[in-house]
Amino acid sequence: MILVIDIGNTNIVFGFFEADEVKFEFRIETSAQKKASDYQKDLRVFLLEKQLKVSQFKKIILSSVVPGQTQIVVEMCKHLFGMPPLRVNAELFPRLPLKINNPQQIGTDLVANALAAIELMQVNTIVVDFGTALTFTTVEAGGYIRGVSIAPGLKTAMKALSGNTAQLPEIPLELPASAIGTDTISAIQAGIMVGYTGMVKYMVSEIRRELQDPYHVIATGGLSSILSNLHNDFDYIDKHLTLKGLYFMGKYFPS
Repeated sequence: MILVIDIGNTNIVFGFFEADEVKFEFRIETSAQKKASDYQKDLRVFLLEKQLKVSQFKKIILSSVVPGQTQIVVEMCKHLFGMPPLRVNAELFPRLPLKINNPQQIGTDLVANALAAIELMQVNTIVVDFGTALTFTTVEAGGYIRGVSIAPGLKTAMKALSGNTAQLPEIPLELPASAIGTDTISAIQAGIMVGYTGMVKYMVSEIRRELQDPYHVIATGGLSSILSNLHNDFDYIDKHLTLKGLYFMGKYFPS
């Protein structure tokens, strides 16, 4: 079994792979207050629930966009599994079947998305990742990452707006019945949820117009299912795309 760990700004996601498929997924909220022992305790409970033994794991692959959490998770892996993880970084990118213009300036999660798109689709692809940030990664079928566009994610935008509104409860990430809000909550939902629908449609349209060649669209990320009115605009939806990309990286790097 292969363990893939994706440390993001909101969650640390653990993907458990067997026979090239995600068998289990486990999420822990990313927290600056947590120690390696805290993450280890949480993961031990999950392993027990799924009847998994630490001896089953042959390789661990780690991606992180949160430097402060990286070493903590590395320590957890050493203590729990008895092995350090393979840490994906820009130094390893040249060994991937991808061409990247600025390898030092692109997140490992975006590179993983691009690699998974090539491995799974083998066509020109725009990967729309609904995470802490909303990202559009454009990659050619031959493995060239043309570039990336980044906007605040749905939850990030919602918190930024509602967090400054006094005495307002947490607003559900749900599409409202109308684009015209009739109270504070539905007004914010309309502006963000309906507004982001338009943003995604326009960004994809502009990227296709600029590049002219046909491009498929893959949606991924924990929030990829929220904007259900966009599903017909996507050729493929896979919330595990980043994990799969990291898993594929394991094929190009030694144990």
